[in-house]
Amino acid sequence: MSHPLPLQIGTSLFGIVGLLVLGLAIVTVWQMVRIVDAYDKQALTVFGEYRGLLEPGINFVPPFVSRTYPFDMRTQTMDVPRQEAITRDNSPVTADAVVYLRVMDAKKAFLEVEDYKTAVSNLAQTTLRAVIGDMELDETLNKRQEINARIRKELDEPTDEWGIRVESVEVREVNPSPEVQNAMEQQTGAERRRRATILEAQGERRSAVEKAEGDKQSNIIRAQGEKQSQILEAQGDAISTVLRAKSAESMGERAIIDKGMDTLEAIGQGESTTFVLPQELTSLVGRYGKHLTGSDVTGNGQQLDSLQFDAETRELVGLDDIKEILGEIDRAAEMDIEELEKQAKAVKDGASESADHADEQINDQA
Repeated sequence: MSHPLPLQIGTSLFGIVGLLVLGLAIVTVWQMVRIVDAYDKQALTVFGEYRGLLEPGINFVPPFVSRTYPFDMRTQTMDVPRQEAITRDNSPVTADAVVYLRVMDAKKAFLEVEDYKTAVSNLAQTTLRAVIGDMELDETLNKRQEINARIRKELDEPTDEWGIRVESVEVREVNPSPEVQNAMEQQTGAERRRRATILEAQGERRSAVEKAEGDKQSNIIRAQGEKQSQILEAQGDAISTVLRAKSAESMGERAIIDKGMDTLEAIGQGESTTFVLPQELTSLVGRYGKHLTGSDVTGNGQQLDSLQFDAETRELVGLDDIKEILGEIDRAAEMDIEELEKQAKAVKDGASESADHADEQINDQA
């Protein structure tokens, strides 16, 4: 009879050993394979010694004695905690920022600095306080780009030694203390009230000036209209006086002629055949007929001896100047209408100089 118990024990041990070998093989493969993402690089050490960088993809490393340290090669965002600082003019402020950085050399980032993110954060904090402390309060509030540029410049040199490049620094907020904020708000309110007062005063002044200018132009146009009206009225009175004088003279001469004709009729009824007529009567009859009919009165084919109005009488009566006077009145009226239209347009556009020039022209015409 055989011994089944030792055989069963041997089979069980063989199975256990097989399982152990299989597990060990799986773990070994797991330790040997490193999968690196496309945006990463991994530093490899074997027995603590730096061996190189693992590129994206599948990499095989010595099992059990290797360690890897991943580095994200993309641009990373790092917040700088809020910092309290004192400006150059002794005003307390708080500020925070954000830093954009990228790992350019993973070997330096692994070997030259323990934790590059912590190192950059601490360096950014101290640099932010130093830059703000070197500026006045108004500069920290108004020159945000200058602060960003100075912080980035201060971070460039040490971070280059760590294989890190600071791409950008943005200061998000710079807040003065509550007391300073209240004072600034009061100052801003006072400045706004001052500007509002100035603008209101300027508006009232402009309104007053424009109103005065409008009144001035209105008075000028009204005075010019009255002046032109008086000129036209005076010219009309002059013409009326001339016409009345001519009419009176004509009526006087006609009365003399009528009286003379009556006398001639009375003489003709007498028996005498010889008559003596005054020279003034014959001259007056001839002159009257010539100016009324345009031709001299003739008798027996011979022109009557009539006297013309002398130059002094014609100038006094104004016989030669009536048409000219009427033409001048019409031209003056047309010019006055054009000038008034121009001045009205000048008043509408606020051109006071044009109105003064028009006033000088009207004064010259008068």
